[in-house]
Amino acid sequence: MTQELPVKGLTNRHMLEALVCPVSNGRLNYDVQRQELISKAAHLAFPIRNGIPIMLIDEARDID
Repeated sequence: MTQELPVKGLTNRHMLEALVCPVSNGRLNYDVQRQELISKAAHLAFPIRNGIPIMLIDEARDID
């Protein structure tokens, strides 16, 4: 299940809205259950750890 931001634990909504996928430069959606930011364009999910989005390509997981 994905939804629009904000991300739980992150307080600066404007910062979150400014984040884009480092691969596609596209919009990210927040997956509440998995605590990930999803790039549908790049088919990648970026983890959120301790309220911090990890926007490293090496840390992302492939999604279908």
